[in-house]
Parts: sequence; C-alpha cells; structure tokens
Amino acid sequence: MLRATKKLTEDFAWVSVEQQLALIEAVKIKECADILDIIPVPTSVEDILFGSIDPTALAPSLRDEVYDIFSLSALLARPFRVLSTGETRKVLLAKAIFQQPKLMILDEPWDGLDSQAKARLANLFAQLSTSITFVFVLNRLSEVPDYCQQLILMDKGQISWQTTVNDNLALILAQVKQLQHLQQTTLTLPSRDSDSFAPRPLDETLPLVKLTNGKVQYGAHIVFQNLNWTILPQQHWQVTGPNGSGKTCLLNLITGDNPQCYVNDIFEFGFKRGSGESIWQIKQYIGYMSNAFHLGYTVNCSALHVVLSGYYDSVGLYQTPSSRQIALAKQWLTLMALEHQAQVPFQQMSFGDQRLVLIARAMVKHPTMLILDEPCNGLDDINRLKVLALIDLLAREGSTTLLYVNHHQEDVIPSIKHHLSMLDYKV
Repeated sequence: MLRATKKLTEDFAWVSVEQQLALIEAVKIKECADILDIIPVPTSVEDILFGSIDPTALAPSLRDEVYDIFSLSALLARPFRVLSTGETRKVLLAKAIFQQPKLMILDEPWDGLDSQAKARLANLFAQLSTSITFVFVLNRLSEVPDYCQQLILMDKGQISWQTTVNDNLALILAQVKQLQHLQQTTLTLPSRDSDSFAPRPLDETLPLVKLTNGKVQYGAHIVFQNLNWTILPQQHWQVTGPNGSGKTCLLNLITGDNPQCYVNDIFEFGFKRGSGESIWQIKQYIGYMSNAFHLGYTVNCSALHVVLSGYYDSVGLYQTPSSRQIALAKQWLTLMALEHQAQVPFQQMSFGDQRLVLIARAMVKHPTMLILDEPCNGLDDINRLKVLALIDLLAREGSTTLLYVNHHQEDVIPSIKHHLSMLDYKV
C-alpha cells in the first residue's frame, strides 16, 4: 500500500491556494520552538523544492529556465516561512514542474505573476504538455491554453457543461464568455419605448389569468381536464409535460388561438373570454416565442432589425423605427453580448444566438406576459445554457410575468418558483 501511494504521488502534482496555505501552516508548526522545546532549524526554500527530488536528475536546461522564470536562485537559501505569498506560490509551481509527473492539476497558476513571467510559464507548459497531462482550474477565459482538448464548465460544485475541443477553441470560449455575461447579477433590462409598448391591465391587483375547470377535448379524446390555474402578476411559471400532454393546447387557450377558449371559463388581462373581446385585445398583452415561430422567421434582415420588428409585431422590419427604438434594440443586443452582431444577417447567426434575438424581439415592448414555448428545442448544451440564463435574467429583473413551457422539469430556472405539470390533468 505504501509503495502504491508513493507511486501515485510521483505521478501526480497539484498546486492550489489551499495546498499553499496548508504547507505554510505545516512549516510554521514544524518550526515552532514552543512545541518542540528546541531551537528549530528553518526549512529552506531548497528543502521544499527538492524534498523528495534528486536535483541532479533534472535536465539543467529545465532547472535553469524554471529558476529564471520565478527568480528562484536568490531564494534557495532563505527560510521558506519568511517568503511572501507570491513567492511561496512560485516555489510550489517550480516544485510541481521539477516533479515531472504524469498528471498536473493547477488552480489559477498565473495568479500573482507579472506579465513576462506569465508568458514564459505558459510557453513552458505548452512544451511540457506533450509529456504531461494538465488540468487547469481557471476563472479567466483568456488564460485557457490553446492546446486544451477538453473544456468543463462548473457551477456550484457541479459540472454544468463539457465539450471536446478540436479546432474550435476560440468559438467555444466566445460562447462561454457570452454565457458568463448573461449570468451576471449586475445586468439590468433596457427600458421600454414611450411610443410603442404593451399595455397593462387596468386593475393590476387581479390575476392575469384564471382558468376554472379547464378542459380541451377533441371528439372522444380528452387532452386535459379539471385544470384550475391562477397566474398572478410577476408570478413566473414553468409548465412541463411530455408530447401530447396538452402544453400547447393550454397556451393556445391563453392566446386565443384555440377556439375552445370560448367554451372554457377563462378570465385574463381584465377580460372574461367570450364577452365580446377580440383576439387582438388579448394578444396585445402577450409576448411570444416558440420553436415553430423561430423556424418560420425566414426573413434575412439583420439581427438589429429582427429585434426592432418586435415593436411592430412583424416578421421583418417594414417601418422606420425611431432613434429611441434603435438605441433600445441595441441595448438588448448588448445585454446578450451580441452587439458585435447587430448588422449580421439573421440567417447567418448561430441557431442559439437567433433564439436569443427572438426572445429579445418578444420583450422589446415589455409585455405583461411572455410565453416561451419550448425555447430550448433544437439547441446544443451551451446554447441551451445561454437561453436559460437569459430567461432567468428576465424573470429576475423584469416586470413581465414569464410562462416557460418545456419537456424537462430538470431544466430549472432559479427565478421561476412555480411549476405546473400537465401530467396531473390527464385522464
């Protein structure tokens, strides 16, 4: 067992803040005269560097380069405990390199180094990467090395996404940067335009939607029944259920696109359905985005024009927007880290970025309710995370009530607290 542990130690090296603090504390305890009741012999930097390593076994060129990068020659004879925090970290990095392990785990290895030392150390790691497997734990995307072969994104101690890197590292890092931007807690939504905005119900103390004993039936087939549901202002909901469970039917009752809305007891936005109101009186309160709508948005105008089209409820832009509307649409693109794609034709954007732009289009008038029907359909993992982050931002920062519909209850959005499962209303 001891031999196996020794072999593992030889094959593995790691450097982290926790390890650095533990080593500093261990040296302090070792040298504490009050505990040992003797005059302690200070542990030198050289002792730490070569405790279990034969310096003569190192290639002189490697040793000299590491000494030079970290300016170690002048430190070798000094007591380790008198070093600064930055100097102790350099010693640990040098020790890990001299160990020449098969696997090296480095937590923020460039922290505390000047720009020249960072560049030289990065170059050395690139040379060693042909013989050592590196695992870098990094906060800054700019520090991800170009020889990276796997990228893993952590969130609250769990892997939220991972991918294999081929020749697309720059694209992957750009997507991760966009995701991290959307996840910022300091973002605020653009304001509404004073000339083109969605109305609010006259009495905002009433429920936005109240469905009593809701039922949709086609012939002998009952899609769902006995559904009692009340949506209060700014009470966000996630609606889940498999295909055929009635999610879309339920949405169409709310939007008025299912004629059975007139045989159901529905109160919404101050109107009792079937009391003489028009479908457009209902729709003016609602922003809407679905996978089907996305696939049908085939006009190839710019990303900026797609967002602006939301002011006119059109597919494509056929009116002249005001300067205020243009400024606000640009703010929406900036919010999503897409400002550099403002003039890019919509059809040339990635599918995930198109989806973000269409959600912004649905939001520009700040509707009373935003319905997102399967917003993650057709998206790969990283783009799914971007869309979920945007939805969470809208729920957290906006005054619009969100109705988020999807297949998977596990695609949870932290700021959406209420859940409706359509499986509870199947026959």
